[in-house]
Amino acid sequence: MFRLLLIIAFFSIQACSIGNLPTNLSRSMMNQEDPELVRTAAPAYLLMLDALVATYPDDETFLIPAAKLYGAYAGVFSNDEEQTRRMANRAKEYALRALCENEEDLCLALDQQVEDIKIELEDLDEDELNLVYTFASSLASWIQANSNDWDAVAQLPKVKTLFKWVLRYDADYDNGTAQVYMGVLESQLPPSLGGRPDLAKMHFENAIRASNGHHLMAKVLYAQQYARLLFEKELHDRLLMEVIAADPKAEGLTLINQLAKQQAEVLLAESAEYFE
Repeated sequence: MFRLLLIIAFFSIQACSIGNLPTNLSRSMMNQEDPELVRTAAPAYLLMLDALVATYPDDETFLIPAAKLYGAYAGVFSNDEEQTRRMANRAKEYALRALCENEEDLCLALDQQVEDIKIELEDLDEDELNLVYTFASSLASWIQANSNDWDAVAQLPKVKTLFKWVLRYDADYDNGTAQVYMGVLESQLPPSLGGRPDLAKMHFENAIRASNGHHLMAKVLYAQQYARLLFEKELHDRLLMEVIAADPKAEGLTLINQLAKQQAEVLLAESAEYFE
């Protein structure tokens, strides 16, 4: 599961506004058809964002895109565990600084119980969506990078609480990616062990609807996390074949979709053996 949470973090990079250059860079990355090109180019962008954060250390305008890209790169392109931890830690640090600079009470509640977080979230509105969503995504990345630490894994209920708050204000947030996060989180246990795959199914379908079917990774994760969990081969194969046949080009989703198509081919090739 944890690797999936990091992969999804990559999908949440949007055209954050820090002047025209960073905005256009973010948009260009998400509309790029060549994942390898993005992998090799992203480190230069990270260094640029680090420089901006160093110059304006308390400005969410720079902290948020820096947090998103660090978490994204850690999850998708870093193959070294130590580097992944460092980058995920940096993502969480930047996201937390942005959150604490703007919402001190919620910042303090993060060290308390889930109920304390819920109380503080009640005082926020849609203006804080990006702040909360970015921190939730970065926290998920950090948990994955530190998945051998049970203190880190214990933060998952807080992640779910934050994403649920985001969805309460905007069920279609970030092309439905917030729904994808919840779909993954809700599909970790079968019904026999108290899991709620019915909620996972709802979230995945909401994500597909929110993007008008263009969010191909939502379908891939629907197949991998839900259809495999409940042993629904027909649904599994149909979703993956739809992804393989789909045009990957979609505003803000092209790179995501290219990665989804690659993963769909792998999963479909494994289908017969998995469901035998």
